Amino acid sequence: MKSKNHIEAEIVKTSHLPQSKSYLKIIDIPYLLENTNTSITVDVVKTIIMNNHIFNNITIALRPRVIKIFSKLDMAIIWLDIWDIQIRSKAKELINRYFNIGSYIAIIREANIGPEGS
Repeated sequence: MKSKNHIEAEIVKTSHLPQSKSYLKIIDIPYLLENTNTSITVDVVKTIIMNNHIFNNITIALRPRVIKIFSKLDMAIIWLDIWDIQIRSKAKELINRYFNIGSYIAIIREANIGPEGS
């Protein structure tokens, strides 16, 4: 029979902080990849996120969305929903951070919710 302290220790080991989603948008992204006529895709976005150290310990909650800003402008916004704890510490670490995508400098901003109201 397990003691009360042993059971409490097991509960502490397996408990998790409550999670929620945080909504971010990455701006100043070129819609067309450098030196190509190919538009940026979700797979490219995932690769960028996986290979950039500022996204360490970040788990994507939904598939990122890439939206072209204007039909005549070669810029896009990437909507990114991440799993976060309720005090939003992971999102706060990313908001207003800059990182490179090729020769472009992208900026992470806070978003109230994704583009479809997800």
